[in-house]
Amino acid sequence: MDIRIQPSILSADFANLETDFASISSADGIHVDVMDGHFVPNLTFGLPVVKRMQEISTLPLDVHLMIEDLDRWAVEYAKLGVFSVTMHIESCRDVVGTIKAVKSTGSRVGLAIKPATPISAIEPYLAIVDQVLVMSVEPGFGGQSFIPESLQKIRDLKAKLNALSLSTWLQVDGGINLENIEAVAATGADTFVAGSAVFTASDRAQSIVSLRDSALKGSLTL
Repeated sequence: MDIRIQPSILSADFANLETDFASISSADGIHVDVMDGHFVPNLTFGLPVVKRMQEISTLPLDVHLMIEDLDRWAVEYAKLGVFSVTMHIESCRDVVGTIKAVKSTGSRVGLAIKPATPISAIEPYLAIVDQVLVMSVEPGFGGQSFIPESLQKIRDLKAKLNALSLSTWLQVDGGINLENIEAVAATGADTFVAGSAVFTASDRAQSIVSLRDSALKGSLTL
């Protein structure tokens, strides 16, 4: 199973993004948290900043939209040429229509669920998305601790994907670090968002390698 590590720039230095991007060049992608201060109680950045990130990044951008009115905005982010756009099922009205609109740009598309949202909310759409994201903390702020109950949710979602013979990426975001990533990978997750675990490390490149190695070890138990 392929393992992907995507550092979250929520833990980066927003004033020195190009430098911070360069420091994580060994990663598999960059996780970009877009927050509007309404869907979640935090505000980060919008289209113009993500456009600039797309211009300077040598890694694929995985844009995680924690915003309202996804039916309008998701496709606008996809049009920037980013690798992937992930939408929260809790904030999307026309799920199928918006998925199709994002895919029409050439971008991959994902669906995310908050900790309190059951996987049944995204089950009807598993066959038409490229990625599903389980939030293992309450979305809005970095540096939170992993919610242990997320493990069973990830395990159940992986079982659903296997039952449908889908190769959909299973991403986990929230509290991922070197102490828990092996156990999380053992539940079936293959794509990991890590913020502070990477950006607070003295050697970010080595941190990414260590996270990937531990996740791979966990995946071998499946």
